Amino acid sequence: MPDLPESSRVLVVDDSPDALFMLSDALTLEGMDVLTCNSGRQAISMANSNSPDIVLMDAVMPGLDGFETCQILKSERGFEDIPIIFMTGFNESEHVMRALAAGGVDFVSKPIELNELFARMRVHLGNARRARSARRALDSTGRWIVSCDRRGRILWSTQQAADLLQRAGIRSDQGAYLPWDLVEWLGQVVDTAPSAPLGGAFRCSRNGQDLELRLLSDDGGEEVLLRLVDRHRGTDEEQLAKAFGLTLREAEVLLWIAHGKANKEIADILKMSPRTVNKHLEQIFNKLMVEKRTSAATMAVKVLWRDG
Repeated sequence: MPDLPESSRVLVVDDSPDALFMLSDALTLEGMDVLTCNSGRQAISMANSNSPDIVLMDAVMPGLDGFETCQILKSERGFEDIPIIFMTGFNESEHVMRALAAGGVDFVSKPIELNELFARMRVHLGNARRARSARRALDSTGRWIVSCDRRGRILWSTQQAADLLQRAGIRSDQGAYLPWDLVEWLGQVVDTAPSAPLGGAFRCSRNGQDLELRLLSDDGGEEVLLRLVDRHRGTDEEQLAKAFGLTLREAEVLLWIAHGKANKEIADILKMSPRTVNKHLEQIFNKLMVEKRTSAATMAVKVLWRDG
């Protein structure tokens, strides 16, 4: 069985000194960087100052219990992808439901079977790393994406989307709900075509911001992806099309060129043949009066980030 990642930092929260000692010793032997504390308030302070990769949380503690502590941590930006595994001596369905509702990813019963705990930690650390990688990729390409459940509760958002929502006076933290009129629209579009691309969009004006939200992805599961558009600014593709006299399809190709994608990758992303991508590139080079993709990418980046 593979070892736990040695570079991982785990925060163990338990009001029992014996439990803290046992888990700290076992996790240290596995090569992990271990932090310990014995209360919910200490856990919040330590998590904010030390950025753990995973948290083992005692469910029942005096004062701020594990469920409340988890909810507070999960409401803070940067903690969306940190897995929190609950530990409790009460193996009851009520505790399991409370743990998951608070934002926990898993639940282990005391006395803890270490091999089972390590196996669960490996899975959740791997999932968290993949989620962070995908989030960083979206952030780095300037994508304005909001992920929510089918009731409009925000699961995560890219930094760009969060900033725009906040400027519009809409809460963007994990667990917050989108405005009721947006949730009503969301319910209509996901119910009418849960697995098919949909036309149309939801538009609203708040706090001087003119916003548009488009359904980006809905696989019929719990998570729905929305693309957020600042209508004063337009989409990236619309900006490039306007700046250089491109068609929207040419602008899409140029956008991915600016993000360093090869022709084959662009073909896969836009669901076209590599030959079609090449034809679009010829038109792009002519309209931008350049000969190299690096020159085209540089011009695109200047347009997209000239205001930022």
